[in-house]
Amino acid sequence: MKKEYFDGEKICRVTFRLPKSAALSCNSVFIVGDFNNWNIHAHQMKKQKNGDHTISLNIAAGKEYQFRYLIDESKWENDWKADKYVKSPYGDYDNSVVVVW
Repeated sequence: MKKEYFDGEKICRVTFRLPKSAALSCNSVFIVGDFNNWNIHAHQMKKQKNGDHTISLNIAAGKEYQFRYLIDESKWENDWKADKYVKSPYGDYDNSVVVVW
């Protein structure tokens, strides 16, 4: 996960990366979280030549955002390099968290 602050540090451009090994032979990967109201179709990630999936999003700084990756609309995956993890209110799962200050 890469973070770049701009606009007087009010906005953070976060580049999220799901490694190839987490999404072998998949057709689609979406990032879903607080920053898009958990809309499962809002932000599709782009498959890179090396097989990783990436996306860069501009999000408001000063907050923590929970998120997960949705693979082929059926499998959830956490970010292996998230800033932290918190329990999901839906089942016995953790959500990834990105902290942007």
